[in-house]
Amino acid sequence: MTSLPERARSRARDATLVDVEHPLEPFWRGIIAYRLLTLLTVVGITLYHLRTGYVLPLAALGVLLVMTVWTAVTSWGYLGGLPGSPDRRGRLALADLAVCVAIMATTPWIVTRAHLDDGAPGMGSIWTSGAVLACAVAFRIRGGVLAATAISAALVLSKERFGALELGDIQLLVLAGLTVGFASHVLERTAARLRRLAAEQAAAAERERLTRAVHDGVLQVLAHVQRRGAELGGGAAELGLLAAEQETSLRALLSGPGTTDASGRRDLGAALRILASDRVTVSAPGHPVELAALVVDEVEGAVRAALANVALHAGPGARAWILLEELPRAIEVSVRDDGPGIPDGRLAEAVAEGRMGVSRSIRGRVEDVGGALTLDTGPEIGTEWVIRLERGDT
Repeated sequence: MTSLPERARSRARDATLVDVEHPLEPFWRGIIAYRLLTLLTVVGITLYHLRTGYVLPLAALGVLLVMTVWTAVTSWGYLGGLPGSPDRRGRLALADLAVCVAIMATTPWIVTRAHLDDGAPGMGSIWTSGAVLACAVAFRIRGGVLAATAISAALVLSKERFGALELGDIQLLVLAGLTVGFASHVLERTAARLRRLAAEQAAAAERERLTRAVHDGVLQVLAHVQRRGAELGGGAAELGLLAAEQETSLRALLSGPGTTDASGRRDLGAALRILASDRVTVSAPGHPVELAALVVDEVEGAVRAALANVALHAGPGARAWILLEELPRAIEVSVRDDGPGIPDGRLAEAVAEGRMGVSRSIRGRVEDVGGALTLDTGPEIGTEWVIRLERGDT
């Protein structure tokens, strides 16, 4: 049997999920409550002045009936009762604005001139401001301000006067449109960030589960194939190279992909740090080095290929160092190992023999993103690949 605290936590969690997925729902419910309260206020004022303040009392009652029916329609629609997606609320808010303007336009024919000169409100009164709030929630700041402008114009034209009372009403309308529109904008952005964070946390949890599942199996097998291939040489060496590449790719996948911001850029330093291991040391600036996501992907792939080459040719005990540097006009990534180096002409022989691993995996990736690749190797200095990316190309 579920305990009361557990049920309470479950309800709180479900409520939080609803708020994140539909952050503006409380605003729509608030507009409905505001509409109902203002309708009661307008009905009371109209009935109180029905005999003395209106040229056509029956017409005033007819307008009240229209307002009551329209309040019911908008309440149903703002709660999401209209067929289709919640996006229909925006169209309903525009229709709400049009109905409010039409109701205000009846003022000169229904309300007496003396009643208006005494400071009495026009038809609709404070009830019409609900359309401003609805447009502000549906269309944010711009919608709130434009709706406030439309209601303000209808207010002045219908009453045929512009005094301190009307000026105060206009100020309140504009302030309400701005405030609610801005609050809706901020709340929607905050909810989007929370949804993105929740998705990232779920992905991280799934990666952690996969890491535990494959670490003691697949990764160890790939590492063993890599070592045995390097020891046996020949065709087995090619198999070892493939195993090394797949091991590095799998480790990178389990470590999690770098996040891409709204402008499509990623942190190159973060992408390289996930390649660190007991035999690979990564040095990168403490601050983000953001480049286009495609560039980061290709550079990361080239570095992985270089590390796979180290594991295959430099021996099982070889170490590698990855260095990311920010220069005034360029960004450089170097991959250095302490192996025996690449003999002269060895790369050309590999190309001639149809083994394009280094050329295709490293040089091809770098050149595809407009970078330059240099190689420094020798018996006493090991092998160092340097990837240079000009600032204008990234």
